[in-house]
Amino acid sequence: MSEMSEFRSTDAPLTQDELAQVIAEDIQPGSFVNLGIGQPTTVSNYLSPEKKVTLHTENGMLGFGPQATGDQIDPDLINAGKIPVTELPGASYFHHADSFAMMRGGHLDVCVLGAYQVSARGDLANWSTGKPGAIPAVGGAMDLAIGAKDTYVMMDLFTKKGDVKLLPECTFPLTGVGCVSRIYSDQAVLLLDPSGVVTVRELHGITFEALQEAHPEVTFEKVS
Repeated sequence: MSEMSEFRSTDAPLTQDELAQVIAEDIQPGSFVNLGIGQPTTVSNYLSPEKKVTLHTENGMLGFGPQATGDQIDPDLINAGKIPVTELPGASYFHHADSFAMMRGGHLDVCVLGAYQVSARGDLANWSTGKPGAIPAVGGAMDLAIGAKDTYVMMDLFTKKGDVKLLPECTFPLTGVGCVSRIYSDQAVLLLDPSGVVTVRELHGITFEALQEAHPEVTFEKVS
C-alpha cells in the first residue's frame, strides 16, 4: 500500500473514477485482492499490469482484468456482481467452496467493499439497513471483511440525504467488527484503528474543520 505520510487536500470532491485510481495506487504490487460488488469493481480498471495484482472473485476465479467491453464480453465470464470481466494470462477457475476457503483462510491481502455505515473503530455495516421487509443480501461480505488481511471501504462520505456514514457506533446490522482499516470516500481518505481516533490522510472539497463539525462525536487527527 502507499506509505504517503503527508496530509494533502484538493478543492473538489473526487469522482468515482478518480477514487478508484487512488485505491489502485495504494494496493501493493503482487497482492491478491477481492473487489466487492458495485463501486469497488471500478478499481480493476486502474491496476497497472506491472503491479502484478491478482484479482479474486467469490464466484470462482483468480486473475481477471479490467471490465470487459464490446467484443470482449463473454456472458459466462463475470464477477460476483455479474459484471463481464476480462481474463488475464494465468487465470484460473475453481469451485465456490474453494473460493470461500481462500476468503476465510486469510489468503487475500485486501478486499475493497462498499458500506452503509462504518464506525470509527472499523466496524462495517454493508448488507442491511434493518428496514422492515428489506431483503437480506450479505453474500460473501462477512467472509471477506474478516478473512482479508486489510479491508478497505469505498463509499460516499455522506448519504444522499446528507447523513453521515462514519459514526461512533454503527446503527445498522454489522457485517464485521473492527475489520475496516481505511475509508476511501469522495471527500476524504481516512485511516482507522482500534483506538477510535480517525487519521485524515486526504480531504477533497471539504475542510478539516467542516469534517469535524459534521462528525462531532468522532475524533480526527491529520496524518503526521
